[in-house]
This record gives sequence, C-alpha cells and structure tokens, in this order.
Amino acid sequence: MDSSNQKLQMDELGRMDETTFNSSPKIPVTVVLDNIRSGHNVGAFFRTADAFRLEQIHLCGYTPQPPNKEIRKSALGATETVAWTHKASTIESVKALKDQGYTVFAIEQTTNSQTLEGFSFAGSKIALVFGNEVRGVEQEVIDLCDGSIEIEQRGTKHSINVSVCGGIVLWECFKQLKFNLD
Repeated sequence: MDSSNQKLQMDELGRMDETTFNSSPKIPVTVVLDNIRSGHNVGAFFRTADAFRLEQIHLCGYTPQPPNKEIRKSALGATETVAWTHKASTIESVKALKDQGYTVFAIEQTTNSQTLEGFSFAGSKIALVFGNEVRGVEQEVIDLCDGSIEIEQRGTKHSINVSVCGGIVLWECFKQLKFNLD
C-alpha cells in the first residue's frame, strides 16, 4: 500500500473557526433562491456558499429557511456561517440587490443566455438567481435581471438538479474571484 497519498484528518485541514470565518473577506457573490422546494437543496447551497466563502444567500418566496431539519441535514452547520435573509418574493430581492449596485444574472436557459464557459464574473458585485426545481427561474424575474447564464449540456434532459447546478456555477465564480480572499 502506497503511504504517500494519505487522506487528511479533520484536524489536518487547517480550517478556520466560525468567528474567523465570519470576519474574513468574502467573494462579492450573493445567491438568490427563487422558490426552491427542497430543504436539502437549500442546505446544499449553504454548504457550497460556506466552502467558497460567498457573501450571502437570499431565500425567496416559499424557499425553506433555517431552522429546518432538511436544511440542517445537508448544510452541516453552514447556516451559522453564511449570512442569509428571507424576502417575500424574488422580485423584491432582485430589485433590492440592483439598488445596492449588484449585477444580477438568472441561471437559466434563455434565448440570450451566455454559456458559463467563458463567462467573466470579474468587475462588480454579482447576484445569481437559481430557480425552482421544476419551473426554473420565473420569467418576471428573468426580465429584471441583467442577463442569464446557462451551463452547456449535451444530454436529453437539459436540466441539472438546482443544487448541483449551484455547485458548478459557484465553483466557476470561486475560481475566477478567489483572489479577493487574499
């Protein structure tokens, strides 16, 4: 057995504690969840936002909010480190973010969407709207956004689970913007 590639133990990972995390710089990206049904999906977004040190999450409409058993199960404590707020509607959230100087993109397949590959997140504060597991981002919300981004797909479904989609898009954000954390 080759001992040169050993799995790291938790105490070897050099993770920061919650206090340090909360006072650390964040990547200027806000996630907006547009009427997500599943608490498990919401919890996955919290965990991803923590992993990539994103600014905040807006939970909109009937999207579950902490404390919630399903969120807690998949977030693994990230609801304690990632800032979040609830808005009655996604439209309210998008308008508020735009008033605060955010550029807002729907993560959706539209007639004018840009592919994630080659998209630049550099420049200003970004908000990314992820839609309902069945209906996607509502058209009224898309109309308020500054643009839309889609993940290129070649299969038959043209659909990826919303939390998986979030992981893919937010990883790309992190790759491009992690210099903000130094």
